[in-house]
Amino acid sequence: MLARKDLWYSEYHSNDVKLSFNIAEYLHEEETPFQKIAFMKNETFGTFFTLDGYIMLTEKDEFVYHDMITHPAMATNPDIKNVLIIGGGDGGSARELSRYKHIERIDMVEIDERVVRLCQKFLPQTAEVLDKDPRIHLYFEDGLAFAKNAKDGEYDLILVDSTDPIGPSEGLFTYDFYSNCFRILNEKGILINQHESAFFEDFRSEMIRAHQKIKKIFPIAKVYGFNTPTYASGYWYFGFASKKLDPIKDHDKEKWESFGLKTKYYNSDLHGGCFALPTYVRQILEAI
Repeated sequence: MLARKDLWYSEYHSNDVKLSFNIAEYLHEEETPFQKIAFMKNETFGTFFTLDGYIMLTEKDEFVYHDMITHPAMATNPDIKNVLIIGGGDGGSARELSRYKHIERIDMVEIDERVVRLCQKFLPQTAEVLDKDPRIHLYFEDGLAFAKNAKDGEYDLILVDSTDPIGPSEGLFTYDFYSNCFRILNEKGILINQHESAFFEDFRSEMIRAHQKIKKIFPIAKVYGFNTPTYASGYWYFGFASKKLDPIKDHDKEKWESFGLKTKYYNSDLHGGCFALPTYVRQILEAI
Protein backbone atom coordinates (compact mmCIF):
# COMPACT_ATOMS: atom_id res chain seq x y z
CA MET A 1 0.00 0.00 0.00
CA LEU A 2 1.43 3.32 -1.06
CA ALA A 3 1.33 6.51 0.98
CA ARG A 4 0.98 9.48 -1.37
CA LYS A 5 0.52 12.65 0.64
CA ASP A 6 0.78 14.81 -2.44
CA LEU A 7 -1.73 12.79 -4.44
CA TRP A 8 -5.31 13.99 -4.80
CA TYR A 9 -8.46 12.40 -6.19
CA SER A 10 -10.92 14.80 -7.82
CA GLU A 11 -14.48 14.27 -9.02
CA TYR A 12 -15.92 16.90 -11.32
CA HIS A 13 -19.50 17.95 -10.57
CA SER A 14 -19.54 20.35 -13.51
CA ASN A 15 -16.92 21.65 -15.92
CA ASP A 16 -15.66 24.16 -13.38
CA VAL A 17 -16.52 22.57 -10.00
CA LYS A 18 -14.84 19.58 -8.40
CA LEU A 19 -14.60 17.79 -5.07
CA SER A 20 -11.10 16.67 -4.07
CA PHE A 21 -9.72 14.23 -1.51
CA ASN A 22 -6.12 13.90 -0.44
CA ILE A 23 -5.17 10.25 -0.81
CA ALA A 24 -3.46 8.94 2.30
CA GLU A 25 -3.28 5.42 0.84
CA TYR A 26 -4.03 4.02 -2.60
CA LEU A 27 -5.44 0.60 -1.74
CA HIS A 28 -6.49 -1.09 -4.98
CA GLU A 29 -7.43 -0.51 -8.59
CA GLU A 30 -8.67 -2.80 -11.32
CA GLU A 31 -10.77 -2.75 -14.47
CA THR A 32 -13.51 -5.34 -14.92
CA PRO A 33 -15.54 -6.05 -18.07
CA PHE A 34 -18.08 -3.56 -16.69
CA GLN A 35 -16.18 -0.68 -15.09
CA LYS A 36 -13.05 0.64 -13.44
CA ILE A 37 -12.94 0.17 -9.65
CA ALA A 38 -10.62 1.99 -7.26
CA PHE A 39 -10.29 1.97 -3.46
CA MET A 40 -8.50 4.77 -1.64
CA LYS A 41 -8.16 6.10 1.87
CA ASN A 42 -8.54 9.68 3.09
CA GLU A 43 -7.78 10.74 6.65
CA THR A 44 -11.13 12.49 7.15
CA PHE A 45 -13.51 10.20 5.23
CA GLY A 46 -11.69 6.89 5.66
CA THR A 47 -11.79 4.27 2.93
CA PHE A 48 -13.78 5.23 -0.14
CA PHE A 49 -14.29 3.67 -3.53
CA THR A 50 -15.06 4.88 -7.00
CA LEU A 51 -16.60 3.36 -10.10
CA ASP A 52 -15.45 4.90 -13.38
CA GLY A 53 -14.19 7.91 -11.44
CA TYR A 54 -17.36 8.62 -9.42
CA ILE A 55 -17.47 8.27 -5.64
CA MET A 56 -19.84 5.53 -4.51
CA LEU A 57 -19.42 5.82 -0.77
CA THR A 58 -17.03 6.70 2.03
CA GLU A 59 -16.71 5.10 5.44
CA LYS A 60 -17.57 8.36 7.18
CA ASP A 61 -20.85 9.29 5.48
CA GLU A 62 -22.23 6.06 3.96
CA PHE A 63 -24.76 5.81 6.79
CA VAL A 64 -26.71 8.76 5.36
CA TYR A 65 -27.35 7.14 1.98
CA HIS A 66 -28.09 3.69 3.39
CA ASP A 67 -30.42 4.97 6.09
CA MET A 68 -32.40 6.94 3.54
CA ILE A 69 -32.67 4.31 0.82
CA THR A 70 -34.13 1.76 3.26
CA HIS A 71 -35.90 3.15 6.32
CA PRO A 72 -38.48 5.55 4.78
CA ALA A 73 -40.00 2.63 2.87
CA MET A 74 -39.89 0.35 5.90
CA ALA A 75 -41.62 3.02 7.98
CA THR A 76 -44.33 3.37 5.33
CA ASN A 77 -44.95 -0.38 5.20
CA PRO A 78 -43.40 -2.03 8.26
CA ASP A 79 -44.77 -5.42 7.12
CA ILE A 80 -42.39 -5.71 4.16
CA LYS A 81 -41.06 -9.28 3.91
CA ASN A 82 -39.60 -9.78 0.42
CA VAL A 83 -37.12 -7.28 -0.98
CA LEU A 84 -35.22 -6.93 -4.25
CA ILE A 85 -32.06 -4.81 -4.38
CA ILE A 86 -30.82 -3.93 -7.85
CA GLY A 87 -27.16 -2.96 -7.54
CA GLY A 88 -26.01 -2.20 -4.02
CA GLY A 89 -22.75 -4.10 -4.38
CA ASP A 90 -21.21 -2.33 -1.39
CA GLY A 91 -23.70 -4.17 0.84
CA GLY A 92 -24.92 -1.15 2.80
CA SER A 93 -28.56 -1.42 1.75
CA ALA A 94 -28.63 -5.14 2.52
CA ARG A 95 -27.01 -4.42 5.88
CA GLU A 96 -29.77 -2.01 6.88
CA LEU A 97 -32.54 -4.33 5.69
CA SER A 98 -31.01 -7.27 7.54
CA ARG A 99 -31.63 -5.40 10.80
CA TYR A 100 -35.37 -6.08 10.36
CA LYS A 101 -35.89 -9.55 11.82
CA HIS A 102 -39.27 -10.04 10.14
CA ILE A 103 -37.92 -9.65 6.60
CA GLU A 104 -37.87 -13.11 5.04
CA ARG A 105 -35.88 -12.68 1.82
CA ILE A 106 -33.45 -10.16 0.35
CA ASP A 107 -32.50 -10.78 -3.27
CA MET A 108 -29.52 -8.67 -4.32
CA VAL A 109 -28.70 -8.45 -8.02
CA GLU A 110 -25.30 -6.94 -8.80
CA ILE A 111 -23.94 -7.16 -12.33
CA ASP A 112 -20.28 -6.96 -11.28
CA GLU A 113 -19.21 -9.56 -8.72
CA ARG A 114 -15.86 -7.84 -8.23
CA VAL A 115 -17.58 -4.86 -6.63
CA VAL A 116 -19.00 -7.16 -3.95
CA ARG A 117 -15.80 -9.10 -3.36
CA LEU A 118 -13.63 -5.99 -3.17
CA CYS A 119 -16.03 -4.26 -0.80
CA GLN A 120 -15.96 -7.33 1.41
CA LYS A 121 -12.18 -6.94 1.54
CA PHE A 122 -11.81 -3.18 1.84
CA LEU A 123 -15.19 -2.04 3.22
CA PRO A 124 -16.39 -4.71 5.68
CA GLN A 125 -18.33 -1.93 7.44
CA THR A 126 -20.97 -2.27 4.73
CA ALA A 127 -20.25 -5.58 3.00
CA GLU A 128 -19.49 -8.14 5.69
CA VAL A 129 -23.20 -8.89 6.14
CA LEU A 130 -23.48 -10.32 2.62
CA ASP A 131 -22.05 -13.73 3.54
CA LYS A 132 -23.44 -13.82 7.08
CA ASP A 133 -27.21 -13.46 6.71
CA PRO A 134 -28.88 -16.50 5.07
CA ARG A 135 -31.81 -14.32 3.98
CA ILE A 136 -29.52 -12.49 1.55
CA HIS A 137 -29.33 -14.16 -1.86
CA LEU A 138 -26.69 -12.81 -4.25
CA TYR A 139 -27.20 -12.88 -8.00
CA PHE A 140 -24.37 -11.71 -10.23
CA GLU A 141 -26.30 -10.81 -13.35
CA ASP A 142 -28.00 -7.97 -15.17
CA GLY A 143 -30.68 -6.33 -13.01
CA LEU A 144 -32.73 -5.36 -16.04
CA ALA A 145 -33.01 -8.99 -17.16
CA PHE A 146 -33.63 -10.19 -13.61
CA ALA A 147 -36.60 -7.85 -13.21
CA LYS A 148 -37.95 -8.86 -16.62
CA ASN A 149 -37.91 -12.54 -15.64
CA ALA A 150 -39.26 -12.16 -12.09
CA LYS A 151 -42.80 -13.25 -11.23
CA ASP A 152 -45.73 -10.85 -11.00
CA GLY A 153 -46.25 -9.46 -7.50
CA GLU A 154 -43.18 -11.21 -6.08
CA TYR A 155 -41.77 -8.33 -4.02
CA ASP A 156 -42.94 -5.90 -1.36
CA LEU A 157 -40.04 -3.51 -1.95
CA ILE A 158 -37.53 -2.82 -4.71
CA LEU A 159 -34.46 -0.69 -4.06
CA VAL A 160 -32.65 0.52 -7.16
CA ASP A 161 -29.28 1.17 -5.55
CA SER A 162 -27.43 2.02 -8.73
CA THR A 163 -24.72 4.30 -9.99
CA ASP A 164 -25.50 7.24 -12.25
CA PRO A 165 -27.23 6.35 -15.57
CA ILE A 166 -24.06 5.58 -17.49
CA GLY A 167 -22.27 2.33 -18.25
CA PRO A 168 -23.78 -0.82 -16.69
CA SER A 169 -26.52 1.16 -14.89
CA GLU A 170 -27.95 2.90 -17.93
CA GLY A 171 -30.72 0.33 -18.42
CA LEU A 172 -31.97 0.88 -14.86
CA PHE A 173 -33.30 4.32 -15.81
CA THR A 174 -35.58 3.17 -18.64
CA TYR A 175 -39.35 2.99 -19.03
CA ASP A 176 -39.19 -0.79 -19.61
CA PHE A 177 -37.29 -1.35 -16.39
CA TYR A 178 -39.67 0.75 -14.28
CA SER A 179 -42.63 -1.03 -15.92
CA ASN A 180 -41.22 -4.39 -14.88
CA CYS A 181 -40.67 -3.08 -11.37
CA PHE A 182 -44.36 -2.15 -11.25
CA ARG A 183 -45.35 -5.62 -12.45
CA ILE A 184 -43.25 -7.58 -9.95
CA LEU A 185 -44.34 -5.48 -6.96
CA ASN A 186 -47.42 -6.61 -5.05
CA GLU A 187 -50.46 -4.38 -4.44
CA LYS A 188 -48.74 -2.45 -1.63
CA GLY A 189 -45.35 -2.54 -3.32
CA ILE A 190 -42.85 0.30 -3.04
CA LEU A 191 -40.06 1.29 -5.43
CA ILE A 192 -37.15 3.42 -4.19
CA ASN A 193 -34.84 4.58 -6.93
CA GLN A 194 -31.72 6.69 -7.24
CA HIS A 195 -33.01 10.11 -8.32
CA GLU A 196 -29.81 12.12 -8.71
CA SER A 197 -29.53 15.82 -7.74
CA ALA A 198 -31.39 18.95 -8.81
CA PHE A 199 -28.55 21.44 -8.55
CA PHE A 200 -26.06 20.79 -11.35
CA GLU A 201 -27.45 20.63 -14.87
CA ASP A 202 -26.33 17.12 -15.87
CA PHE A 203 -27.69 15.55 -12.69
CA ARG A 204 -30.89 17.59 -12.89
CA SER A 205 -31.65 16.37 -16.40
CA GLU A 206 -31.37 12.76 -15.22
CA MET A 207 -33.70 13.49 -12.29
CA ILE A 208 -36.29 14.84 -14.73
CA ARG A 209 -35.94 11.86 -17.07
CA ALA A 210 -36.40 9.34 -14.27
CA HIS A 211 -39.36 11.14 -12.71
CA GLN A 212 -41.13 11.53 -16.06
CA LYS A 213 -41.08 7.79 -16.61
CA ILE A 214 -42.05 6.78 -13.09
CA LYS A 215 -44.99 9.20 -12.97
CA LYS A 216 -46.44 7.54 -16.08
CA ILE A 217 -46.33 4.12 -14.41
CA PHE A 218 -47.00 4.53 -10.69
CA PRO A 219 -50.10 6.26 -9.25
CA ILE A 220 -47.98 7.57 -6.35
CA ALA A 221 -44.63 9.10 -7.30
CA LYS A 222 -42.78 11.40 -4.91
CA VAL A 223 -39.24 12.58 -4.33
CA TYR A 224 -37.34 13.00 -1.06
CA GLY A 225 -33.95 14.42 -0.25
CA PHE A 226 -31.06 14.05 2.16
CA ASN A 227 -27.75 15.75 2.94
CA THR A 228 -24.60 13.84 2.13
CA PRO A 229 -21.23 15.63 2.00
CA THR A 230 -19.58 13.65 -0.79
CA TYR A 231 -22.30 13.67 -3.45
CA ALA A 232 -22.62 16.49 -5.96
CA SER A 233 -24.00 19.67 -4.30
CA GLY A 234 -24.18 17.88 -0.92
CA TYR A 235 -27.88 17.22 -1.40
CA TRP A 236 -29.20 14.09 -3.11
CA TYR A 237 -32.58 12.54 -3.86
CA PHE A 238 -34.45 9.27 -4.00
CA GLY A 239 -37.72 8.60 -5.73
CA PHE A 240 -40.54 6.95 -3.77
CA ALA A 241 -43.11 5.24 -6.00
CA SER A 242 -45.95 2.96 -4.99
CA LYS A 243 -49.14 1.37 -6.24
CA LYS A 244 -51.08 2.22 -3.08
CA LEU A 245 -49.08 3.61 -0.15
CA ASP A 246 -48.36 7.29 0.35
CA PRO A 247 -45.17 7.92 2.35
CA ILE A 248 -46.77 10.76 4.34
CA LYS A 249 -50.37 9.59 4.81
CA ASP A 250 -49.37 5.99 5.46
CA HIS A 251 -46.32 6.65 7.62
CA ASP A 252 -46.57 4.12 10.46
CA LYS A 253 -44.41 5.85 13.04
CA GLU A 254 -45.47 3.76 16.03
CA LYS A 255 -44.85 0.37 14.43
CA TRP A 256 -41.51 1.40 12.94
CA GLU A 257 -40.33 2.77 16.28
CA SER A 258 -41.39 -0.46 17.97
CA PHE A 259 -38.56 -2.22 16.11
CA GLY A 260 -36.11 -0.31 18.32
CA LEU A 261 -33.57 0.30 15.56
CA LYS A 262 -30.73 2.72 16.29
CA THR A 263 -30.14 4.88 13.23
CA LYS A 264 -27.58 7.62 12.68
CA TYR A 265 -29.49 9.77 10.15
CA TYR A 266 -33.10 8.68 9.67
CA ASN A 267 -35.74 9.23 12.36
CA SER A 268 -39.53 9.59 12.50
CA ASP A 269 -39.45 13.39 12.60
CA LEU A 270 -37.19 13.47 9.56
CA HIS A 271 -39.52 11.15 7.64
CA GLY A 272 -42.05 13.83 6.81
CA GLY A 273 -39.46 16.56 6.49
CA CYS A 274 -37.42 14.84 3.80
CA PHE A 275 -40.42 14.94 1.45
CA ALA A 276 -40.71 18.73 1.95
CA LEU A 277 -38.69 19.89 -1.02
CA PRO A 278 -36.99 23.24 -1.71
CA THR A 279 -38.99 25.52 -3.98
CA TYR A 280 -36.67 25.20 -6.97
CA VAL A 281 -36.89 21.39 -6.79
CA ARG A 282 -40.68 21.48 -6.50
CA GLN A 283 -40.84 23.70 -9.55
CA ILE A 284 -38.66 21.30 -11.54
CA LEU A 285 -40.85 18.33 -10.64
CA GLU A 286 -44.17 20.13 -11.00
CA ALA A 287 -43.20 21.13 -14.53
CA ILE A 288 -42.99 17.46 -15.54
